[in-house]
Amino acid sequence: MTTPDPVVVAALVEKSLGLLATARGELERCCWMVVHEHHHGVRPSEYDIREIDEALYLAVLEEARRSVT
Repeated sequence: MTTPDPVVVAALVEKSLGLLATARGELERCCWMVVHEHHHGVRPSEYDIREIDEALYLAVLEEARRSVT
C-alpha cells in the first residue's frame, strides 16, 4: 500500500470540509464522496459501489477529523 500524497490529502480534506458545511452531511460520507470524485472524475450516484483508494480515503478522513475537533 502506498502512502497518499500529502498535497492531494490536504486538497481533498478542504473539499470534504466544504461539503460537510454546505450539505450538513456526515464527515465519513463527505470524505468518501470527494475521494470517489478524485478517483473516478465524478461524484458518486446514490448506489455507486465502485472502488476507491482506501489508503487515500483513510488519510483524508483522519486529517478531516483532526480539523473538526
